[in-house]
Amino acid sequence: MSGAGDWLVLRNAARTPLVRIPHHDFDGLSQQVLAAVARRERVCALVGWQRPEGGAEIMAVLAADSAGLLRVAIGVLPGRSFPSLTPVCPQVHLFERELAETLALEPVGHPWPKPVRFTDERGPEIGVMDYYRVEGDEVHEVAVGPVHAGVIEPGHFRFQCHGEQVLHLEISLGYQHRGVERALVAGDPRRRLHYVETLAGDTTVGHALACAQALEGLAGAAPSPRAEIIRGIALELERLANHTGDLGALAGDVGFLPTASFCGRLRGDWLNLSATICGSRFGRGLVRPGGVGFDIDEERAAQMRDRVTAALRDTSDAVDLLWTTPSVMGRFEETGSLGQRDAEELGLVGPVARACGLQRDVRSDFPTGIYRFAQIARARVDSGDVFGRAYLRWIEIQRSAAFVAEELDKLPQGPLRRPLPPFAPSSVCVSLVEGWRGEICHVARTDQAGAIAGYKVVDPSFHNWIGLAIAMRGQAISDFPLCNKSFNLSYCGFDL
Repeated sequence: MSGAGDWLVLRNAARTPLVRIPHHDFDGLSQQVLAAVARRERVCALVGWQRPEGGAEIMAVLAADSAGLLRVAIGVLPGRSFPSLTPVCPQVHLFERELAETLALEPVGHPWPKPVRFTDERGPEIGVMDYYRVEGDEVHEVAVGPVHAGVIEPGHFRFQCHGEQVLHLEISLGYQHRGVERALVAGDPRRRLHYVETLAGDTTVGHALACAQALEGLAGAAPSPRAEIIRGIALELERLANHTGDLGALAGDVGFLPTASFCGRLRGDWLNLSATICGSRFGRGLVRPGGVGFDIDEERAAQMRDRVTAALRDTSDAVDLLWTTPSVMGRFEETGSLGQRDAEELGLVGPVARACGLQRDVRSDFPTGIYRFAQIARARVDSGDVFGRAYLRWIEIQRSAAFVAEELDKLPQGPLRRPLPPFAPSSVCVSLVEGWRGEICHVARTDQAGAIAGYKVVDPSFHNWIGLAIAMRGQAISDFPLCNKSFNLSYCGFDL
């Protein structure tokens, strides 16, 4: 942790007293953010809270991926409005809309200040809002959702089309806003991890780990090396299960049944490995502040190594069929393409960003836990299309499986869980984890008594939904299911 002029430089998951963070007027903060983005840094989060004397404070969290640095600064807003940065910095568009919604602020000049989530407290009736429309002869509108045929959560997709070609797609979410962030602050602290584990059920380990790191940072505590390795194994098993399931679903979307059928079963094999550790296929109850709730003894580790080898062999047999089948590649290649420049300007993260050629991976750029010592080689593809997003998952499957097998051989002795000291008062901690969808960001803040006073969650889907909308421009509307699955973003992780 060090000062850097107008910013405070932080390590991932390290706390800092609020008084050490540089404070600016909001115009000053805006200029600093724009200058940092011009240096190819990106916005991880904009977090706001009310000031006792009136107005608000907005904390910007920026990531300099190439340098492995996090920067934080606070802008003081005396009134209820602020000049929007969105017209010149598109990656903040949702953050500004969220600040307007949660703190009753007005981002003056925001090009499309719609609700992010529908709430009972303020804002429009659920589902009632304006949509951008393209005018012209033979332009027609197609509305999909919010209720869908599958067993999925609600989301509304509004297409502006000319014939089959999509001119514009607008995505409206937030139909099941659950108030999780509020519950993390005001609810029973004993339920905190239960809320976090269900932020996005398919990312149980990722969100639980981000929360545990944030709380450990505020307490100045660290888990044992044994616990850190078990956490890393669980996080990669979560990645393996979801990437395998996605490749099977992509095969299903183009009617290629061999891979679709096999990967559905193989996803279960990876999930069952998580259940072998803690009894839950989704990893619930495993990650806890101070360490882990379950151990891996020598006999179980040996069994898991054998099962990882078998699951990877079977996954390879199923997935290799995709790359050698011309009809599959004909549907994957040049479908839903997204350029590197657009991905960078929009602030995309995770496999979606890496498939566009961007080098962004928290495990390499901001390593914590076992990733400080055992690096996983960063995957990257440049095509930015459905093929790129699919093939990048296959690369990551191979590397994550090798990581799990290797770490199962390295479990040192040590306690599974250490008690947490009290949280430091008037402090903040930024915790980043590379979940299987991409960067998970948790920002925890304490009050003068050391109690949690604010908690902000940024799921990778919050960054990436806009990427799907842009990727669909110029595509056939019939390609939407395939493009959508190649992103595979979370409704509930966005809605919170």
